[in-house]
Amino acid sequence: MGIIKKLVSQTAIYGLSSIFGRFLNYLLVPLYTYYFSAEEYGVVSEFYAYAGFFSVVLLLGFETGYFRFRDKNHSGRDVAYSTALIFVSFVNLLFLLIIYFINPWLSTALNYSTHPEYILCFTFILTLDAVASIPFARLRAEAKAFRFAAIKIAEILITVLLSLFFIVYCPKALAENPESWVNKLYYPEMGIGYIFVVNLLASICKFVLLSAQLKGLAWGFDRQLFVKMIRYSLPMVVIGFAGIINEMLDRVLLKYLLPYDVQTNLKMLGVYSACYKLSVLMSLFIQAFKYAAEPFFFSYAANSNARPIYAKVLKFFVIFCVFIFLLVTLFIDFFKYFVGAEYRVGLEVVPILLLANLFLGIYVNLSIWYKLTDHTLLGAFVSLLGALLTIVLNVWWIPILGYVGSAWATLACYVSMAILSYLLGRHYYPVAYEVKRILAYILLGVTLYFLKIILPVGTAWQAPGLLSVELMILYLLIALLFEGRKYHLFVT
Repeated sequence: MGIIKKLVSQTAIYGLSSIFGRFLNYLLVPLYTYYFSAEEYGVVSEFYAYAGFFSVVLLLGFETGYFRFRDKNHSGRDVAYSTALIFVSFVNLLFLLIIYFINPWLSTALNYSTHPEYILCFTFILTLDAVASIPFARLRAEAKAFRFAAIKIAEILITVLLSLFFIVYCPKALAENPESWVNKLYYPEMGIGYIFVVNLLASICKFVLLSAQLKGLAWGFDRQLFVKMIRYSLPMVVIGFAGIINEMLDRVLLKYLLPYDVQTNLKMLGVYSACYKLSVLMSLFIQAFKYAAEPFFFSYAANSNARPIYAKVLKFFVIFCVFIFLLVTLFIDFFKYFVGAEYRVGLEVVPILLLANLFLGIYVNLSIWYKLTDHTLLGAFVSLLGALLTIVLNVWWIPILGYVGSAWATLACYVSMAILSYLLGRHYYPVAYEVKRILAYILLGVTLYFLKIILPVGTAWQAPGLLSVELMILYLLIALLFEGRKYHLFVT
């Protein structure tokens, strides 16, 4: 359990920064959904969907490649780091120049000819964020979680403050006094574009804060090491790209496959994307866990008891994810106020998306088999099958079920990927996962959620809102009973 506690402590550091940062960022959801229409928010959602795809391509898997080939014995001069940083910087500079020259054509093709600045802003954001990913990977590899967290929190704070300034303060100040100094900084016709401007400014600040890590460029470029890194990393691009298809493609397709006009489709896209944000608690825990677990899995692989530890990690991971699922679904009447009233018609997708993210987290745990055995091509095969399933189900279900079809497609994809990864892992890197107990916890969570729905409110034993608390306590007691007995958590 000592190793588990160490992983928990690392996850906690990343997690607290993510929770604090994402909580501040989470507050932007009501800001955006109360100040902008669903159609306008649909524009933002579409751009972030495109950004997800490009973020994978522009990093080219070198974040994971760096973890695999970094020099652990010479921390003062890590050539794997400088090689990765130089290559990723070159790729992104080339991407920036290409988009700059084709922007007039590209903005017209995407129906944003009146706002070509949207694409330029996003191109700079993508470039800065991709290059910054390598220094962030080095901080994770060297267990400098506090510095990592501080920079992430600073970026979010800047985003929140600038959002409040441009979206709330400036329009109000300009309405009260058209001759105000704000008139020189704020242009009302920019509208939703200020979300992009704010993100760009925050990315620039983050890049400045990472400047100390950029000195590693001086360590040079190793061609032979680069060949090894790119052979290992390129399949990770396929995996990452397929992952983005699973995560983001629905928000691209909804604009084109919903059976309405473009404006209505964008409105529905905005509703779906806002409700998707209500699953953020699950997403940020998975992200925090991944930050801590990926370097942990690599560094601990040589230990004789590594596989039993990996099995315990997955079980406790699922227990906590089911807790998050119940927290959001049982208290949805509270969480719904984080989005504007116009967006709440889509709340039915929240439980589906939470379960989808839970199985995504299971897949993240199970994926150690191909990372530790260098079978990244097989890992890419799993991701590609998931991506293919996502495409087929979205094309099939969106015209019939609307954005609810996208939610079900996401769940079906991640369940299928988790099952296939588990089966392949049993052959290439067998780990004795407690499958029955893991499935029992998931089934317990879903059962308690349905109890909340079907039990009548106002009976003698259930006051309004009390049942949610009772069901949550019941889940915690059951988990504590089974795990406490097994790991001697009870004092006798």
